[in-house]
Amino acid sequence: MPRKQVHLSGILAAVATPFTADGSAVDEDALVALVERLVGAGIHGLVPCGTTGEFTSLSPAEHRRVIELYVSAAAGRVPVVAGVGSLTTQGAIDLVQHAEQVGADAIMLVPPFYDPLDLATLKVFLGAVAASTSLPIVYYNVPGATGIRLDAAQVAELGEIDGVDYLKDTSGDAVALTDLLVSRGATIKAFNGWDTLTFAALALGAEASVWGVAGLVPEQAVALWETLAVKGDLGAAREQWRDLWALSSYLESVNYVAGVKAALEVLGHPVGPARAPVQPLSAEQRAGLVAVLEPFVAVRA
Repeated sequence: MPRKQVHLSGILAAVATPFTADGSAVDEDALVALVERLVGAGIHGLVPCGTTGEFTSLSPAEHRRVIELYVSAAAGRVPVVAGVGSLTTQGAIDLVQHAEQVGADAIMLVPPFYDPLDLATLKVFLGAVAASTSLPIVYYNVPGATGIRLDAAQVAELGEIDGVDYLKDTSGDAVALTDLLVSRGATIKAFNGWDTLTFAALALGAEASVWGVAGLVPEQAVALWETLAVKGDLGAAREQWRDLWALSSYLESVNYVAGVKAALEVLGHPVGPARAPVQPLSAEQRAGLVAVLEPFVAVRA
């Protein structure tokens, strides 16, 4: 089928899924408010139902509803890259086709993550899902969750599959990401997905970063993009990165989703708790989070 042409670039916020206070339901009003805040801050795209969006804790109906809400709230102002993950090919296809029907602009696809696929099987999976949609696919490379560990050459092979145009690299492997950005960009466009590598990836020429921190402090994340990727002002970008690095690093030291939910509360934009079995940050962890958020709270004040 004809492939939809979508250009993804800039800071793509990996967004939270707001829940009611008891975690029992999606908080639709809070979700809409979150979108308004991010779009108003100049964010370049939204990525719901990824790791930050707790997709593994959502029922199929909730997953679909969250995608619908993000697409509706974005209202065409920024692209929405719908996160999709399933343990079966048909389950993934069903979610992908729903996302296309409700108006998503692209798909971020994580492969089945219980029984790791080998490269040949992964290609069959991606090919089948890509053939079911006209939307471009961002392959979500997250070996820590899927057990699928690919080198840069193998990742680039995935870009030969029609429709697999982009990569979100959450491997944390700076050498492999550099290889993809410097040597293999003609095959697949690699986006950074490891928070603490954001500066390095943008400096190397990554066309986008899918970043959970951007959903917390969007103004500062967009400012880093403008300074580093657009203007090429390395000195000023280093100064901007200092506080963003501290926040990114801290979130990687605790449960990431619990940290994101706590940070949004501290910043005055509560979106409810992380769903069980994830537990809230301890008092000590929360104090550390408050400390690294202080520069951003001071700016808002």
